[in-house]
Amino acid sequence: MKLLVTGGAGFIGSNFIHYWIKNHKDDEIVNIDKLTYAGNLENLKDIENNPNYSFVHADICDPEAVKKAISGVETVVHFAAESHVDRSILDPSSFVKTNILGTQVLLDAALNAKVKRFHHISTDEVFGALELDSGEKFNQDTPYNPRSPYAASKAAADHLVRSYQITYGLPVTITNCADNFGPNQYPEKLISLAITNLLEDKKVPVYGDGLYVRDWLYVEDHCRAIEAVLEKGKIGETYLIGTNEPEISNLELVKKLLKLLGKEESYIEFVKDRPGHDRRYAIDATKIKTELGWEPTYSLDQALDITVKWYQNNQDWWKKLKGQEYKDFYQKQYGKNANL
Repeated sequence: MKLLVTGGAGFIGSNFIHYWIKNHKDDEIVNIDKLTYAGNLENLKDIENNPNYSFVHADICDPEAVKKAISGVETVVHFAAESHVDRSILDPSSFVKTNILGTQVLLDAALNAKVKRFHHISTDEVFGALELDSGEKFNQDTPYNPRSPYAASKAAADHLVRSYQITYGLPVTITNCADNFGPNQYPEKLISLAITNLLEDKKVPVYGDGLYVRDWLYVEDHCRAIEAVLEKGKIGETYLIGTNEPEISNLELVKKLLKLLGKEESYIEFVKDRPGHDRRYAIDATKIKTELGWEPTYSLDQALDITVKWYQNNQDWWKKLKGQEYKDFYQKQYGKNANL
């Protein structure tokens, strides 16, 4: 089988490519990536000479480039997206362009190329926010209620994908996942930011009261879930990917990382809350577990330990990412006096 992976130089995309090549040795992968700040070919350095892997440096909003890249492809796995909520608040336009227009360009190309599967990677954030103590969870029938420009752009992309299945018969599947973490994550999301700051003996910024609750999904478990959907999922269906772990507040999560790295709680720096901050996300993953037999392999504590050790052992990888553009964004987001 030949797959087109969009955004394959990014965090989840590169982990998926590694997972797929390791477990599907006869398949070919074409990786198309624009290489924005979050795209990094070093994530794929160890497979760049693999005969079953090729890289296309292009924007998914470019129809000609996409048409060329998708030639002969049977399956599209669409990761490419602007994905950081904080950045979407500062600059919504790039999220609208990449996440909506880019998805539409890919869908047209997939339709013309007669691909056998178009799998779209989405987020639980399209469903909005849950009350802190409600006990409710998102499932595949939860109404959409996005509350940030990022979530709104992903919701629009989800609707486009479904429309191409209904209107044109394009064979699609969608997954909406919990917050991901693991190796190769750009150090702007909570876990990667916290670990790298602590390794530099710097404080960890925590929004508001820190009581925002999330599910946390280890990236390898996410890759296995996508594999299950590609192999056994039903056309036109949506599957939510969560964990078996209790939800956890951002504050408690940071405290776990402090403990792993031997730091005191004085390293927590409470900062001004971001606009429209969703209080709680929680996923009911019953459908993918019962219908496709997928289960997460790693506990949160196991996966955090693996992730911390990866960042400890790969400091050359992440330190070079914390350049001037990163520092400018950091201070704009967390305040001019933020601990850099």
